[in-house]
Amino acid sequence: MPKMPDIIPITDLRQDAAGALDRVRRSREPVVITQRGRAAAVMLSMEAYELGEREREILRILATGEREIAKGKGRELATVFAEAEQMLRDANA
Repeated sequence: MPKMPDIIPITDLRQDAAGALDRVRRSREPVVITQRGRAAAVMLSMEAYELGEREREILRILATGEREIAKGKGRELATVFAEAEQMLRDANA
């Protein structure tokens, strides 16, 4: 079962923004900000945000590759793997 996200009402965020930021940094988990009882935003640590952006970039590259293959274009698998490995090394640097 997935872990329930931390939730902070916007009034609590206003009263203790520094504490909320500290909580996000320490837990490295997203915190859902609610307004009038409904989810309004998500707060992430920079590390979590950057990781998500890198993962989305990889997915965009894969989707582009699938479109190219469908059009009869393509690249050597070894080249693709080498680029993917480089991206992963850069992400972990």
